[in-house]
Amino acid sequence: MNKFFETIKNIFKIEELRNRILYTLLLLVVFRLGCAIVLPGIDPTKLQNSGGTVFGMLDNFLGGAFLKGSIFALGIMPYISASIIVQLLQVAVPSFQKMQKDGEAGRKRLNQITRILTIGITLAQSTGYLTTTVMTQNPGAITINPTFFIIQSMILITTGTIFCMWLGERITERGIGNGISMLIMIGIVSRFPTAIVQETFARQAGGVSGLLVFMVETVALFFIVLAVIALTQAVRKIPVEYARQVIGNKVYGGQRQYIPIKVNSAGVMPIIFAQALMFIPALVPTILPNNEYAMGFGAMFSKQTTFAYSALFAFLIIIFTYFYTAIQVDPVRISEDIKRGNGFIPGVKPGQETTDYIDNILSLITFPGAIFLAVLAILPAFAEQAGIQQEFAQFFGGTSLLIMVGVILDTLQQINSYLLSSRYDGLMDTEKVQGEAGIATAV
Repeated sequence: MNKFFETIKNIFKIEELRNRILYTLLLLVVFRLGCAIVLPGIDPTKLQNSGGTVFGMLDNFLGGAFLKGSIFALGIMPYISASIIVQLLQVAVPSFQKMQKDGEAGRKRLNQITRILTIGITLAQSTGYLTTTVMTQNPGAITINPTFFIIQSMILITTGTIFCMWLGERITERGIGNGISMLIMIGIVSRFPTAIVQETFARQAGGVSGLLVFMVETVALFFIVLAVIALTQAVRKIPVEYARQVIGNKVYGGQRQYIPIKVNSAGVMPIIFAQALMFIPALVPTILPNNEYAMGFGAMFSKQTTFAYSALFAFLIIIFTYFYTAIQVDPVRISEDIKRGNGFIPGVKPGQETTDYIDNILSLITFPGAIFLAVLAILPAFAEQAGIQQEFAQFFGGTSLLIMVGVILDTLQQINSYLLSSRYDGLMDTEKVQGEAGIATAV
């Protein structure tokens, strides 16, 4: 415990790290304050709770802003949807592929396209949100002229989403951690205390046996967290031998290093991408309100506990895991970097054979990683079916826990980098972080 407090002191001794952490906390506070600001013209006391539905799931990622009718009602989700579309275009459209390869200039153009697309998506989604979730389901909550309410609210929600996007980018550039993921995580974390209290009171009603069940749930949650950490940190090390070179009186190379390829190279992004698309099937009945088949189709995906919802959600996660892994890890680039550094994989010829070897390993480890990720993501549905309160079940594995663990580990590694560069002990395993940093530099 003394070492932990000493590490906290060391964190605030580093001026840049201290400023980044305080800046991040400040922007997160601004984000949470924005989630509490209700759209003008809404009586929040008359809004109905849609917990347990797909909209309730979306509300978990937005920290309650969605069902409160907040100016941040859509949060960062339209930006994520725009990012998905742009990344798909980078795979399918040659002009977008060219921009991807144009370095910093291409990246700026893609970011600009993503921002513009975000505005269009937000306008479309805000219209559906206002006419269905707010006006149709809660007609008594609107206190002003409906037409004026829709127009002003579309502008406010779109502005709120752009502001959330700006907050995320500022956190990434000047704060600590990935800003977009951080905003989603803080929305999830904000609901955790309430979830624990609700589950505790629900189990207390059952007496001693209820409290025993709560202890079992807590132990199960602990092991699920360990499984998520193991999935996030697991790597497959590919050995690389570097040829010995004599330059002047010094000898370089001639040693074995490793390329660490994560079992879950895609991180939390497949979960975020899949969740961003899961509310679309539930909107079909609003598009075709008088169609019997549309109503039945929408009912199949209206709750996370339905088989159709879990099956589609798991399928999307697997697809996005492969898709995002293909974007994040390029076997051709890795093979070229190895060759450029006068290295080779033992038993594998340089060039195309090395590329095929890395690609094969990537495919082999991505499959179990994607399956494990999908299973963890649908665990809340089984937890809820087992009698756990819906709020607490969201943390029982599932998207919420995956995002929380992934973002926290990523943030801790960034903090560790600052500590290690200043010769302080890190919050995590120092030797492991140093080893991984050395490998990344070498490759």
